[in-house]
Amino acid sequence: MYLSGTSQVNEKNHLEIGGVDAIELAERFGTPLYVLDEEAVRRNMQEFVQSFSKQNITYQVAYASKALCTMSVCKIAEEEGLSLDVVSGGELYTALKTGFPKERIHFHGNNKSFAEIEMAILEEIGAIIIDNLHDIQLIEAIAEKHRVVTKALIRVTPGIEAHTHEYIQTGQEDSKFGFNLTDPALAAAKMAEQSPWIDFRGFHFHIGSQIFEMTGFVKAVERIAEFYSIVQYELGRDLPVLNTGGGFGIRYESTDRPLQIKEYVSALVEALNYYFAERSLKLPEIWIEPGRSIVGEAGTTLYTVGAIKEIPELRKYIAVDGGMMDNPRPALYQAKYSAAIANRMFSDYQEKVTVAGKACESGDMLIRDIELNNPQSGDILAVFSTGAYNYSMASNYNRIPRPAMVLVNRGQADLIVKRETYEDLLQFDLVPERLRSKVSTK
Repeated sequence: MYLSGTSQVNEKNHLEIGGVDAIELAERFGTPLYVLDEEAVRRNMQEFVQSFSKQNITYQVAYASKALCTMSVCKIAEEEGLSLDVVSGGELYTALKTGFPKERIHFHGNNKSFAEIEMAILEEIGAIIIDNLHDIQLIEAIAEKHRVVTKALIRVTPGIEAHTHEYIQTGQEDSKFGFNLTDPALAAAKMAEQSPWIDFRGFHFHIGSQIFEMTGFVKAVERIAEFYSIVQYELGRDLPVLNTGGGFGIRYESTDRPLQIKEYVSALVEALNYYFAERSLKLPEIWIEPGRSIVGEAGTTLYTVGAIKEIPELRKYIAVDGGMMDNPRPALYQAKYSAAIANRMFSDYQEKVTVAGKACESGDMLIRDIELNNPQSGDILAVFSTGAYNYSMASNYNRIPRPAMVLVNRGQADLIVKRETYEDLLQFDLVPERLRSKVSTK
């Protein structure tokens, strides 16, 4: 069994996270419950920063908030000296309400609205990442309207297909993101350079997510270095920034073998130094955007086991009080997870079961064919490595309220996201006057 962060088994044979008994968390806050290990989050952030600080280069580590965006997580990122990558007006608004330093915020997205870009420009954030010609037109119009010169990078697709699920590949040429190399991206760079309202700083690329080896990154860096030499010759100046994205993989199952953070950073910087030096180019300031690799393994979701259904000689299902509403990843792209019975971590009897969610969908299966310790109704099931893209992608499917989230650290548990109520589900519902006479008053 693989336990990450500060998780361990205590003297009661219970799972313990951040010095807090998981069963006590379930009793106090209810289930389903997202549990975030603060020490693990901070440790991962620090390791990225420390790994870069040893490389003798200028850099920014920007937390990719799409993985998990709450005010508390933004605050932790600020305290650890990270920048912040946002991809929507909602994420930007969260960062601003947290008081995150504006100059360290980078705004991504393939279809930014007028209102979102205007918010970013008025707040004078660190950079907007241009994804298409529409972005350039909007930025120019809005920046001119408010007389604000806006810093920007241009996103490119280096033509690299990362070895991961097709839904989370982003660097191949057939992608909704960015400009293909070289002619479309070069034309965009010239447009940005000629605009009096855009301070064009460099390029951004991102080849995918949940990547376990550096071959794709190295090949992408080689192509980008060659492209930088072309663009800088055409523009007649150096470009001061290169954003290499993120996508560093984590362990979801015991068979997963991700690299250590320092290994990802070392291999990336080695490739950057080599290919830029080969072309006699000055190395730009390097930005990266880790998200999953910071919060993924720091998250655990607690569920209560309910119904159990056994089909002789075929399968045994155990159903939990959550599912694809709080974790759509298994249904979306067959993501796999490991789990344990949190109130009975070690047992003499194990059996193979399938963990089913409670959504009214046959495909709502959180984990198929996993060995668990004699699961019974009322047990607390802990699903590991749920810190990234679980809360972020959660929904109210079947009108099920979204779970609460707690931050645990050294024996203390703090609520950082309230559990939704049935009343919350109705807060934006409206009934036209012509239907009101038919509405129940109960």
